[in-house]
Amino acid sequence: MQACLFSRKSEETIDWIKSWRTTLFGLLEDIPVNLRQAVASISIDGTSATTIIVDSKTGEALCKPFLYNQSCAEALPIVKAIAPANHTVCSGSSTLCKLVAWWSSCDTSKPSAVLLHQADWLLWLLHGKLGVSDYNNALKVGYDPEVESYPMWLLAQPYSSVLPLVIAPGTSIGSMKENISMHYGFPKDCVICTGTTDSIAAFLAARVTQPGKAVTSLGSTLAIKLLSTRRVDDARFGVYSHRLDDKWLVGGASNTGGAVLRQIFTDDQLENLSTQINPANASPLDYYPLVNIGERFPIADPNMEPRLHPRPESDTDYLHGILESIARIEAKGYNLLKELGATPIDEVFTAGGGSKNEKWIKIRERVLGLPVHKAVQAEAAYGAALLAMKGAAE
Repeated sequence: MQACLFSRKSEETIDWIKSWRTTLFGLLEDIPVNLRQAVASISIDGTSATTIIVDSKTGEALCKPFLYNQSCAEALPIVKAIAPANHTVCSGSSTLCKLVAWWSSCDTSKPSAVLLHQADWLLWLLHGKLGVSDYNNALKVGYDPEVESYPMWLLAQPYSSVLPLVIAPGTSIGSMKENISMHYGFPKDCVICTGTTDSIAAFLAARVTQPGKAVTSLGSTLAIKLLSTRRVDDARFGVYSHRLDDKWLVGGASNTGGAVLRQIFTDDQLENLSTQINPANASPLDYYPLVNIGERFPIADPNMEPRLHPRPESDTDYLHGILESIARIEAKGYNLLKELGATPIDEVFTAGGGSKNEKWIKIRERVLGLPVHKAVQAEAAYGAALLAMKGAAE
C-alpha cells in the first residue's frame, strides 16, 4: 500500500502514467510530418519532485506516481535523522521522503527497482535506457550537484540501490528507439538528452545570464529562481539551489498561483476583469491564495489554510486582491533569498501563463519595487529545446 496521501481526492482516480504516455506520443504526432526529419534532438522538462518507482528490468511501475505536491510526512522523521539539518530533502514533499515512504511500505522482499522523475520516465520511453536522471531533477532526492555525487549519508542507506544514475542536464543519453523513429519519421540518429525541471526550463528560456537577475514562473503554481554566485539551501523555508554551470539558481516554489485563479474565474472573466483593475492602486484585501491546505515556500507549513475571504461584492476588486496577494508572496520569497545570503535581486523576468497579464505585471512591479518584464520566451518548453540543442552539439 502506498504510504502517502494525495492532496486532492480526484488525483487518486487519475491514471497518470497512461495520461503522460498519451500526451508524449500525442505531441510527437502533432509535429508536422515535413519537419520531423529536421529534429536532431529532444529533451523534456517535468515537474520537480514528481516521482515514479519502476522495476529496474522491465520499467513496469511498482506504485502510483508521487506528485510534486504530495506530502509523505510520516517519512520526514526518518529523513531528518540521516540528512544534515535544513537540507533540501528535509521536507515532506521531497523526492527522498517519497522514496523512503515507498520503501517502508514494501514487504520484506524488496523488488529490483529504480526511481525516476517525471521527465526521466518520459525520456526513457524514447531512448529505452532505464535509470538515468539529471542533477536538477535529482536535487530533491539528495544528489549534490556541487560535488557531482550522492552524499555518503545517502549512499549508506539500504534504498540507495534505487537511486538513478545522474548526469548533467542536456547530456546525450542515446538515440531515439528505432521503432519510434521509424513510426513517426524522425531521423535514426535523433538524440535523446537528459532533461530538467519545469521552473529551470523556464529560466533557461528567459536567456538570463547575469547574477541578480531572476525569473518568476507564473503557472498553476508560483516558482521563483534567482541567479546567484552563492548557493543557498534552507528547508525551513523551502529554499534550495540548483546548479547552473558555475552559478546557482536559488529559489523555491509556492503552492499559490494560477490554479487558484482558475478555480474561481473563467479565462474570459480573468481577461475582462483584469482590464478594469488600476494597478497603481494597492488592494486593501489580504489573502493567502491556495487550492488546498499546505504551503512549501516562502513558508514551509503543511497545515497552512487557504485564505480567500472576505470576498467583496465586486469581482474586479476580488481579482485585484488575489493578484496583489500573490505578488506579496512573491516579494516575500525574494526578500527571504536576500536575507539568506543570495545575490541581491535587481530585475525580474516573467514566464508562464501569468506573464500574459499586463496589469498583473504592473501590480508586481509596484509590490516588488523592481523592474518586471515579460520574458521574450515565456514557455518552459523553449528552455527544454535549448537543452536539446546543447545535447545535439556534443
